[in-house]
Amino acid sequence: MVDFGNTLKTLRLREDMTQAQLAQKLGLTKSVISAYETGLRLPSYDVLIHVSKIFKVSTDYLLGVESQHDLDLSGISDDEVAALKNLIKAMRNRH
Repeated sequence: MVDFGNTLKTLRLREDMTQAQLAQKLGLTKSVISAYETGLRLPSYDVLIHVSKIFKVSTDYLLGVESQHDLDLSGISDDEVAALKNLIKAMRNRH
C-alpha cells in the first residue's frame, strides 16, 4: 500500500481530475483524497474497489502488486488486435 497515494495521484492527474472531482465521485471529501495521496490515510476495501472502477485498473495495480496495464481494445478489429500484439512482441524482442 506504500505506493497507493502516488498511484492514485498519477491516475487522477492523467484524467485531468481534481481532488474535489474525485472526492465527489467517491462520496468523500477533498481532504480524504489529499490524505490518501500523501499517505496519511489508506482507503477502505469499498473505496479501493470504487477507485479501480473509476480509473479502469485492477485493485492489484492500485496496491502496487502488479504493474501490468490493461488496454481497452473495444472498437478495434481482430486484425488490428493481432497487429498490436505483434508490435508488442517485436518491441519486447528488441531488448
